[in-house]
Amino acid sequence: MLIFKKLFNSIVKYLVLIKMKQVMIVRTDLKMRKGKIAAQCCHGAIGAYKKSPADKIRKWENEAYAKVVLKVQTKEELIELKKLADDNGIANYLVVDAGRTQIPTSSITVLALGPDEDEILDKITGDLKLL
Repeated sequence: MLIFKKLFNSIVKYLVLIKMKQVMIVRTDLKMRKGKIAAQCCHGAIGAYKKSPADKIRKWENEAYAKVVLKVQTKEELIELKKLADDNGIANYLVVDAGRTQIPTSSITVLALGPDEDEILDKITGDLKLL
């Protein structure tokens, strides 16, 4: 009975207490318009989703599909955050623009992270401001 209770408590913690989200980090130095930012974030969200483990996707899908959009000033900041994500085993996707509209070809615009646990993503993005 004690083993069942511990297992049950672990499952409840996983299903209820651990919150999940996906984070998009946008470069502001590119001066993208709202629609462009939205499109780039969509590319990132799908890209990171496809790279995420099935168990994290399932947990995230059972919640409210939380997404947060944050900002950085430079490409260098974005690359450093990607390295941190890679080092911590966080699924991520770097969006590189085709250059058909507002910005030059091959511009890195957005880094998408997760879905993953809030606590894990906050270790990397907790100091960033909302867009």
